[in-house]
Amino acid sequence: MSGTASENVAKQYQLSRSQQDEFAIASQQKAAAAQQQGRFKDEIIPIDCDSIIVEMDGCIRANTSIEEMAGLKPAFSTDGTVTAANSSPLTDGASATLVCSEEYAIQNKLTPLARINSIAVSGCAPETMGLGPIFATKKALQRASLTITDIDIIEINEAFASQSIACIQELKVDINRVNIDGGAIALGHPLGATGARITGKAAALLKRENKHYALATQCIGGGQGIATILESL
Repeated sequence: MSGTASENVAKQYQLSRSQQDEFAIASQQKAAAAQQQGRFKDEIIPIDCDSIIVEMDGCIRANTSIEEMAGLKPAFSTDGTVTAANSSPLTDGASATLVCSEEYAIQNKLTPLARINSIAVSGCAPETMGLGPIFATKKALQRASLTITDIDIIEINEAFASQSIACIQELKVDINRVNIDGGAIALGHPLGATGARITGKAAALLKRENKHYALATQCIGGGQGIATILESL
């Protein structure tokens, strides 16, 4: 369903294979640079698995090239443009965030990363479910009395390059504010974990980059989108 929807989005927005591949390789390059520079360390808890310490994302393809991507066959349609390289890969993963009241944080001597300003969920056509973030984001911005130009940091789920590009274009977002350490095309998109990952990432980036507002948004299978706007403290 989601693969077909990604092809539908690519056709609706007339997104070429090369556009999608370029977006995908940028995600890989940003994630590889972030990993090499240690920018993920504060976001990852090392796990001991039978004396093997898991402390790095193993999905990032630092040496991927446009030429290699161009050689892949379409994944969902013989004449399609969506491939394994410009889609999020199958990965395992886990993430956690703590959401609490200000009172609870003070009582337990916790240092919050950010405050939730607004949250919104919106429906969309199942055939183009990747567009859900567009409608959810607009609703969240309205609830926060903000515009997209007020948002400094944007984390979008990157289920597929076509979906991400369409949302970026429709929301008229500055691409330089989107997934600055790479996204799910490079890191993976484990169902049930992505929402916590990108929200936590957005909060961490607000602090690291000394910015004021962040948006975390993702599509939801079946025809929905969700968006959360965070505010620095």
